[in-house]
Amino acid sequence: MFICIQYALPANPRITYSPFPKPKPIKYGLSTTTTITCCTTTPNTTTTTTLPSPPPQPTFTVPKKRKRYRKQYPGESTGITEEMRFVAMKLRNPNSPPPPPPNADAAAADTWQPSKEGFLKYLVDSRLVFRTLDRIVDESSHVAYAYFRRTGLERTDALDRDLGWFAEQGIGVPEPSTPGIDYSNYLEELAETNAPSFMCHFYNIYFAHVTGGRVIGKQVCERLLEGKELEFYRWEGDMQEMMRDVREKLNMIGEHWSRDEKNRCLREAAKSFKFSGQIVRLIILL
Repeated sequence: MFICIQYALPANPRITYSPFPKPKPIKYGLSTTTTITCCTTTPNTTTTTTLPSPPPQPTFTVPKKRKRYRKQYPGESTGITEEMRFVAMKLRNPNSPPPPPPNADAAAADTWQPSKEGFLKYLVDSRLVFRTLDRIVDESSHVAYAYFRRTGLERTDALDRDLGWFAEQGIGVPEPSTPGIDYSNYLEELAETNAPSFMCHFYNIYFAHVTGGRVIGKQVCERLLEGKELEFYRWEGDMQEMMRDVREKLNMIGEHWSRDEKNRCLREAAKSFKFSGQIVRLIILL
């Protein structure tokens, strides 16, 4: 009986198997087989041996960078008018003394003495400022200003009627003074260059008149005009509802402003208080 055996063994660089062909080197991850063939009368038998794969390499996960969020400004979640309210609360300055309460003593009342001449100057300068606001909003091509036309809060016509009444009483109506002229010129310049900053003045002027302005006007009229109520302090319709509508529109427009534009708007609050305070001080005679 004749047996023929054929071997296929892995290559060794120091051993040469001649005349057998040089086997391919072992590579990890691939199956390498060793085949033994026997030439016998029995059926061929093939034995396959698979070498183990190398252990898996460890994997490293790069941690994600933590996202940092900007701290919100006071009132920012509600809207730009709420941010303006917080700024106004910080800027409230008692440089212009408020009217004394009804039960104030004589010494306290002497610190706040309105004069008819000063009150007329206040009304004339106020008319110039409100007329400037109306003209800018009505004539400007800026899209934002169009939302604030005919809000019902306009005061120009009412002041025209009030000053006409003073003229009928034989009281001379003066020309606008420096505080009103300076503020009017500043508003016209600002409206052309920076809409968010102009809207800060627009809102603060109306808000101040609707709130504190009415209180001052009522007490001045009681002292100087025998309780006559001027048109300047009366509105046709619900004044609070009209102010609420202006507030909602301004908040809507403020949503499209960048943070830098909002900051510019808030910074103008100090100038608005300054200009308005100079006009209000025309009433008092210290």
